[in-house]
Amino acid sequence: MNELISLPSAILFILSIRGLNSPRSARFGNLLGIIGMILAIAAVFVFIPFPRLPVIISAMAAGGIIGIISGQKVRMTALPQMIAAFNGLGGLAAVFLAAGETIAGGTGYFTSSIGLVIGALAFSGSMVAFAKLQGILPGRALLFPFQHVLNLLLATVVLILFAGFVFYREEWMFWYLTAASLLLGLLLVLPVGGADMPVVISVLNACSGWAAAGIGFMLGQTLLVITGAIVGAGGMILALVMTKAMNSSLWQILLGGAAKNAKSAAPGRETGNARSGSPEDAAFIMENAQSVIIVPGYGMAAARAQHALKEMSVLLRQKYRVRVRFAIHPVAGRMPGHMNVLLAEADIPYEEIFEMDEINRDFAETDVAYVIGANDITNPLAETDPSSPIYGMPVLNVSAAKTVFFVKRSLASGYSGIDNPLFYRENTVMLYGDAKEVTEAVVRELEK
Repeated sequence: MNELISLPSAILFILSIRGLNSPRSARFGNLLGIIGMILAIAAVFVFIPFPRLPVIISAMAAGGIIGIISGQKVRMTALPQMIAAFNGLGGLAAVFLAAGETIAGGTGYFTSSIGLVIGALAFSGSMVAFAKLQGILPGRALLFPFQHVLNLLLATVVLILFAGFVFYREEWMFWYLTAASLLLGLLLVLPVGGADMPVVISVLNACSGWAAAGIGFMLGQTLLVITGAIVGAGGMILALVMTKAMNSSLWQILLGGAAKNAKSAAPGRETGNARSGSPEDAAFIMENAQSVIIVPGYGMAAARAQHALKEMSVLLRQKYRVRVRFAIHPVAGRMPGHMNVLLAEADIPYEEIFEMDEINRDFAETDVAYVIGANDITNPLAETDPSSPIYGMPVLNVSAAKTVFFVKRSLASGYSGIDNPLFYRENTVMLYGDAKEVTEAVVRELEK
């Protein structure tokens, strides 16, 4: 009966992922996923002895309450770190299951060890990612001498302990393997800089999926194997897509090669005085424009300015007949799809949202680029300065627009710690202040 329920659940999960390919079918896709999970839980409950039900139900209720509170209370700006934390909890669950199998004297040493190693890496790595995103640890790359050598040695120790536990089945090897894996996950994520964090979150998400698949083999649970494989493959595909968009490689990011801490001025960097403007200036120029491209970034998320942007775009389009579009960089924000989620929350039509490759060449024919809290993804140093840590990463070519309005609190560097020479270009006008307040002031001017 378990397998009979597992098959339709797996099919529903696959159809759910398929439904998430489009905003129009996303709600239905989520519904299919919920139904699939209900069936999967029902399949498990059929085989649980009655005396154990109260403990299991209590644990599920506690987890459910935490999930509901998190979903309602956590702001959109904190969504990346919440996802990182939940990824870590998935990895920790795999570690506990592997430990339980070992203590109980189970025979699935190979599969439990796979789940253990990957789960421990996912847990400790996710906790570091959470700490960086939450501001507990510095967001920049945390480097120290011989870091890569230490990681290589530690990875070798993990492989030796893995083989030793599988062949000799000594319990002490299991606990040393756990400790080494946790430490390796921590050291692998520490050297990753803030600009690369969306890729790391995807990799950690994949790790939690592969850990679940390994535990599924250990427990003989086909559904856990299928769902773990889906999560693992999806996370890795997303990570590879983003690294390609950044003109980088997964190994380079994980080894910290793309995350140098650049505090000093690099050769060839532009300097000068940034020209500041007012919301009245922005409104006047945009209402007389033919084309406006809005570029959202993490600053928009922090200020919760997406609804004000929706009002501004509607006014420009309906009252002034301006063509308005939104340009999304693949790694804008601090998690994959961060900007897309926020714009969808504000009911901005999907037809107005374009990926970088679709819209980048249009900036040269655009009257106004309205950059709201996006720094690193618009930094021209990525194309002009080989000494920059983001050199080679494709960026949105906003500097090619006739006028660039840059909404930002100050001239401070972005999350990667790199100054942006775009601030000093002749066609750039800085609009200093909170992103939401500045945009709302622009809206008021447009309504006059």
